[in-house]
Amino acid sequence: EVHLVESGGGLVQAGGSLRLSCAASGSTFDDYSIGWWREAPGKEREGVSCISLSDGTYYADSVKGRFTVSSDVAKNMLYLQMNSLKPEDAAVYYCIVAYGDDCSDPTYWGQGTQVTVSS
Repeated sequence: EVHLVESGGGLVQAGGSLRLSCAASGSTFDDYSIGWWREAPGKEREGVSCISLSDGTYYADSVKGRFTVSSDVAKNMLYLQMNSLKPEDAAVYYCIVAYGDDCSDPTYWGQGTQVTVSS
Protein backbone atom coordinates (compact mmCIF):
# COMPACT_ATOMS: atom_id res chain seq x y z
CA GLU A 1 0.00 0.00 0.00
CA VAL A 2 1.14 3.52 -0.80
CA HIS A 3 0.53 6.37 1.61
CA LEU A 4 0.47 9.86 0.11
CA VAL A 5 0.61 13.19 1.91
CA GLU A 6 0.19 16.48 0.05
CA SER A 7 1.33 19.91 1.16
CA GLY A 8 1.75 23.39 -0.26
CA GLY A 9 -1.81 24.45 -0.88
CA GLY A 10 -3.11 27.82 0.19
CA LEU A 11 -4.60 31.12 -0.88
CA VAL A 12 -3.05 32.98 -3.79
CA GLN A 13 -4.11 35.86 -6.00
CA ALA A 14 -4.90 35.25 -9.64
CA GLY A 15 -1.67 35.28 -11.60
CA GLY A 16 0.30 33.97 -8.67
CA SER A 17 2.10 30.69 -8.13
CA LEU A 18 2.05 27.76 -5.76
CA ARG A 19 4.10 24.60 -5.52
CA LEU A 20 2.41 21.47 -4.28
CA SER A 21 4.41 18.61 -2.85
CA CYS A 22 3.50 14.99 -2.27
CA ALA A 23 5.44 12.64 -0.03
CA ALA A 24 4.97 8.94 -0.63
CA SER A 25 5.69 6.05 1.67
CA GLY A 26 5.09 2.33 1.56
CA SER A 27 6.46 1.86 -1.92
CA THR A 28 8.62 3.57 -4.48
CA PHE A 29 7.40 5.48 -7.50
CA ASP A 30 9.29 3.14 -9.82
CA ASP A 31 6.33 0.78 -10.12
CA TYR A 32 3.55 3.29 -10.79
CA SER A 33 2.28 6.16 -12.81
CA ILE A 34 2.05 9.21 -10.53
CA GLY A 35 0.23 12.47 -10.83
CA TRP A 36 -2.29 15.01 -9.65
CA TRP A 37 -6.05 15.23 -9.80
CA ARG A 38 -8.27 18.01 -8.55
CA GLU A 39 -11.85 18.49 -7.49
CA ALA A 40 -13.58 21.85 -7.57
CA PRO A 41 -16.88 22.52 -5.80
CA GLY A 42 -19.77 21.18 -7.82
CA LYS A 43 -17.51 19.54 -10.38
CA GLU A 44 -16.22 16.04 -10.92
CA ARG A 45 -12.67 15.15 -10.09
CA GLU A 46 -10.38 15.59 -13.06
CA GLY A 47 -6.87 14.58 -13.93
CA VAL A 48 -4.45 17.50 -13.98
CA SER A 49 -1.07 16.01 -14.70
CA CYS A 50 0.69 12.66 -14.89
CA ILE A 51 4.13 11.12 -15.08
CA SER A 52 3.50 7.73 -16.59
CA LEU A 53 5.32 4.52 -15.80
CA SER A 54 7.14 4.91 -19.13
CA ASP A 55 8.15 8.48 -18.10
CA GLY A 56 5.74 10.27 -20.38
CA THR A 57 4.44 13.58 -19.01
CA TYR A 58 0.85 14.64 -19.57
CA TYR A 59 -1.25 17.67 -18.72
CA ALA A 60 -4.88 18.59 -18.93
CA ASP A 61 -5.46 21.14 -21.69
CA SER A 62 -6.61 23.67 -19.13
CA VAL A 63 -3.22 23.74 -17.39
CA LYS A 64 -0.78 23.22 -20.24
CA GLY A 65 1.92 25.85 -20.28
CA ARG A 66 1.16 26.92 -16.70
CA PHE A 67 1.69 23.80 -14.58
CA THR A 68 4.76 21.61 -14.40
CA VAL A 69 4.90 18.20 -12.78
CA SER A 70 8.15 16.73 -11.53
CA SER A 71 9.35 13.99 -9.25
CA ASP A 72 12.33 13.07 -7.14
CA VAL A 73 12.34 9.31 -7.18
CA ALA A 74 15.19 9.06 -4.69
CA LYS A 75 13.14 11.02 -2.15
CA ASN A 76 9.78 9.56 -3.19
CA MET A 77 8.45 13.05 -3.77
CA LEU A 78 6.10 14.43 -6.41
CA TYR A 79 5.67 18.12 -7.14
CA LEU A 80 3.31 20.35 -9.06
CA GLN A 81 4.50 23.85 -9.87
CA MET A 82 1.49 25.99 -10.66
CA ASN A 83 2.05 29.35 -12.30
CA SER A 84 -0.32 31.99 -13.66
CA LEU A 85 -3.07 30.63 -11.47
CA LYS A 86 -6.65 31.40 -12.40
CA PRO A 87 -9.78 31.40 -10.23
CA GLU A 88 -10.92 28.30 -12.09
CA ASP A 89 -7.86 26.45 -10.79
CA ALA A 90 -9.27 26.62 -7.27
CA ALA A 91 -9.88 23.08 -6.05
CA VAL A 92 -8.72 20.39 -3.71
CA TYR A 93 -5.65 18.87 -5.31
CA TYR A 94 -4.90 15.20 -4.81
CA CYS A 95 -1.68 13.32 -5.31
CA ILE A 96 -2.37 9.95 -6.90
CA VAL A 97 -0.64 6.72 -7.78
CA ALA A 98 -1.90 4.39 -10.47
CA TYR A 99 -0.98 1.00 -11.80
CA GLY A 100 -0.30 0.89 -15.51
CA ASP A 101 1.03 3.47 -17.90
CA ASP A 102 -1.37 6.31 -17.22
CA CYS A 103 -3.12 8.10 -14.37
CA SER A 104 -6.68 7.63 -15.54
CA ASP A 105 -7.61 5.10 -12.84
CA PRO A 106 -5.82 5.96 -9.62
CA THR A 107 -5.33 3.25 -7.04
CA TYR A 108 -4.09 5.41 -4.18
CA TRP A 109 -5.07 8.94 -3.23
CA GLY A 110 -3.69 11.44 -0.78
CA GLN A 111 -5.97 13.37 1.54
CA GLY A 112 -5.86 16.46 -0.66
CA THR A 113 -4.65 20.02 -0.26
CA GLN A 114 -6.83 23.07 -0.83
CA VAL A 115 -5.86 25.65 -3.43
CA THR A 116 -7.83 28.89 -3.39
CA VAL A 117 -7.33 31.55 -6.05
CA SER A 118 -8.74 35.01 -5.49
CA SER A 119 -9.65 37.20 -8.42
